[in-house]
Amino acid sequence: MATSNHITKVAIVGAGGNSGSFMTEALLKTGKHTVTAITRVDSQSKLPEGVISKKVDYSKPETLVEALRGQDALVITLSAQTPKDIDMQLIKAACEADVAWILPNEWSPDTANEALVKDVFIFQSKGATRKAITDLGKSSYIAVSTGFWYEWSLAIPAAFGIDLVNRTATFFDEGETKISTSTWPQVGRAVAALLSLPIKPDGSNKEACLENLKNKVVYVNSFTVSQKDMLESALRMTGTKKDEWSITKEPAQERYANGLKEMKEGNRIGFAKMMYTRVFYPDGCGDFEHNKGTINSLLDLPKENIDEATRAAIERSKTSSWGR
Repeated sequence: MATSNHITKVAIVGAGGNSGSFMTEALLKTGKHTVTAITRVDSQSKLPEGVISKKVDYSKPETLVEALRGQDALVITLSAQTPKDIDMQLIKAACEADVAWILPNEWSPDTANEALVKDVFIFQSKGATRKAITDLGKSSYIAVSTGFWYEWSLAIPAAFGIDLVNRTATFFDEGETKISTSTWPQVGRAVAALLSLPIKPDGSNKEACLENLKNKVVYVNSFTVSQKDMLESALRMTGTKKDEWSITKEPAQERYANGLKEMKEGNRIGFAKMMYTRVFYPDGCGDFEHNKGTINSLLDLPKENIDEATRAAIERSKTSSWGR
């Protein structure tokens, strides 16, 4: 339990992962937090210098409780392939260990949007997790919605529809629907800034405290852009012209339906098509910046340059075969 008005001890599950490593580095950079990585006994993840490592055995819940005891906050960042019960084990252990704050495994488009969650089944567990934390009644959550990770997703042709290697683009509808998306560095900064806020109001800004965000879904992003914006950025970063690319269009609803069909046939690219295309529907579900509002200014997050993020995606695309 925090003895002051600030969180100092933070445990992270997934500290060596894609987004978790950026969260860990950003937390360490503040100089305000002691960071503990909760890892499996057989984990080979390389952790940043200065991180405390605690090994746990998920078949022995008591090891989770012991590892989390004394922590002020738990940040969970797990891959989609992680068994569903792991989330619940961590939440129950955190409650038993009296961890006051949990940042659950959110890091996604707006899972408070009922229509989106209905159509993308993988998002349904997010709301269930939030409810479980509330029902257990020991910890409070702040669920951070980031949109899809930009540099990860742009490097996957089946995701944002742009193949950076083969220079092809498939626009969903007209390619003009805007979605809110975040880079990994921005997600890291958001977590560090969030967990650096006072717990209760302190100073003139009464909004800037964890209690004000308690048991809520909050939104952060790097930018809100369309496929056409992404392609224009790719053209700038590759020094190419539009006529050097093959550009086609596909109705978003048709692509979503085809993705569902392919997924049921065992094609994992179908899963990516289904999940990503749904966020580009013209119902606004992907644009939480304008439809829900972000806490970027509250956290003093910087404005980011899409071209720099596109450059990172181009580098990733050279080594990633996922979604081709």
